[in-house]
Amino acid sequence: MVSASFRFYEELNDFLAPTRRYREFTVPCARAATVKHMVEALGVPHTEVELVLVNGESVAFDYQLCDGDRVSVYPRFEAFDITPLLRVREHPLRRTRFVADAHLGGLARLLRMTGFDTLYDNNFADPDIEAIAAHDGRIVLTRDRELLKRRTITHGCYVHALKPEHQFAEILERLDLARSARPFTLCLACNAPLHAIDKASVEHLLPEGVRERHQRFSTCDVCRRVFWEGSHWVKMRALIARLLPRDRG
Repeated sequence: MVSASFRFYEELNDFLAPTRRYREFTVPCARAATVKHMVEALGVPHTEVELVLVNGESVAFDYQLCDGDRVSVYPRFEAFDITPLLRVREHPLRRTRFVADAHLGGLARLLRMTGFDTLYDNNFADPDIEAIAAHDGRIVLTRDRELLKRRTITHGCYVHALKPEHQFAEILERLDLARSARPFTLCLACNAPLHAIDKASVEHLLPEGVRERHQRFSTCDVCRRVFWEGSHWVKMRALIARLLPRDRG
């Protein structure tokens, strides 16, 4: 049996027992225990971790702890670029795409509304989400920390907030997404891209009042629904204006 000292920083402390927050503490570790094993044994999903230093040196999750090691564990950094230090993941994600668990339907809808590719189905089980994340290179969004501990999930966010609008604001800030928002570019039902369509092509599908009042339309190639800027669109636009920062750079 070996022992190592740990210190977790910033929001990672939310996952720890109260007596271990914001301080260094020493715990026993099994022989050949890895950083990833111990971090998760202490309650922190590995997907929340961006950088691990052991005795001041950046290490990978598979680093085997030695007696007396001092481990510093950091969340995502927003203030400066630490890319040259990172060893916990082999490759960054090239596209920001999500898969949300069954309890985050409201958040998934808001992300789609603002143009972020988000898979969601309330019938998704944890193995389904794990497989989708691995296959598509998606970020897992969940309030289940055990899901984020699954071996093949490399990128994920534990969602702290309870209400969809607060969850959206949390993800927007944590991942610095505001400048990437593209409202009304994805189908809310299918998550497929919307594209403009000529009125003449869909006129036979439109209610009489819509034909008279509107000229601009879009459609989804998956569900074939037709969309226009009616009263529902106006309400969604007002919601987005409230949710997105006014200055998006």
